Amino acid sequence: MWKLYAVLSALFAAATAILAKIGIKGINGNLATAIRTVVILFIAWGIVLASGEIRELKTLTKNNLIFLALSGVATGLSWIFYFKALETGNVSKVAPIDKLSVAIALGLAFLILKEPIDAKTLVGALLVVAGSIIIIL
Repeated sequence: MWKLYAVLSALFAAATAILAKIGIKGINGNLATAIRTVVILFIAWGIVLASGEIRELKTLTKNNLIFLALSGVATGLSWIFYFKALETGNVSKVAPIDKLSVAIALGLAFLILKEPIDAKTLVGALLVVAGSIIIIL
């Protein structure tokens, strides 16, 4: 199932870029990020409540909370900078740079999480980087 979820994530991420570029017209990127965050907040908590997963709150450890909070900070900063880039840049240029996160995540997973990296994955990451560079030049 993870592959299906990953493909759906990519499709929605692509839609996000287009919809955000249309929605940001004439407003500040920070306001756009705040609006989007409220929508996501309601969707995420709605899913948690509807699925009954709210009872898992009591199982959270201090470590869970610290790293999820840090992840939230990183996500928020990513969105703020993404919207700032979309304010003046073309989606066709902003999105490929944003997707460099794929190669960066692979490198960090290798260095920090000690996840194995095979030749195929390394070549794929290098192609993502090369493709992004070619598109933005």
